[in-house]
Amino acid sequence: MEPPLKAIALTALMEAADRVDSTTGLQMAYLKQWAPRAHNDLELRMPEILPGSASASQMEAREAAGRFRADVAYLDPPYNQHSYMGNYHVWETLVRWDAPEHYGIACKRIDCREYRSPFNRKREAKNAMQSVLEPLVVRFVIVSFNNEGYLDRADLESMLQARGWYVRCAPVDHKRYVGAQIGIHDLQGRKVGRVSHLRNKELLFIAGEDAEAIDEAYDAVLAPDRQKQLALV
Repeated sequence: MEPPLKAIALTALMEAADRVDSTTGLQMAYLKQWAPRAHNDLELRMPEILPGSASASQMEAREAAGRFRADVAYLDPPYNQHSYMGNYHVWETLVRWDAPEHYGIACKRIDCREYRSPFNRKREAKNAMQSVLEPLVVRFVIVSFNNEGYLDRADLESMLQARGWYVRCAPVDHKRYVGAQIGIHDLQGRKVGRVSHLRNKELLFIAGEDAEAIDEAYDAVLAPDRQKQLALV
């Protein structure tokens, strides 16, 4: 199969699987009972095709940051101990189309035990972010991070400003991960913990040398009125 056609087919497959899954959104936890939508047929739909060309490198972020030149870099790293591979291991298997050994109640791929980004380690997260930011050659950089993550707002603003960039940040109110809404349960399914809070902040940073353009982008997308709209999502 030609690479463009394969990419379209895999996208359609993942989107179809997402419409019938029985998880809390992250695949490290399944619902204790089948979700109603899990009984629906798997339906492949043509994904939206954007104009222009694109490529995917699958490089480590630090390597890609030093190799590519762009107008905008968007960074959305893991913010705690959970890796993206572990959170979305089903998509990994669908794309690879393999039959890996697995473990645990979520049937994670065995390689989820071995793969960890430095962003998943509290002591290494700050150096990991700096190692990605330092080699970037871009006009603007956008960073999305959670206020409950290993790096706080002051850390991120300081690292962005160290590049000589002008920085704006909008803390967008957001629902916490759905698992936080159902409490803590033991292996027998008994509730053993209480929900502490149901909302957190997604910190959206935009930085670069063009302060006027950044202010315009902030006012258009990240200003308080827009935050209220995003909070409803």
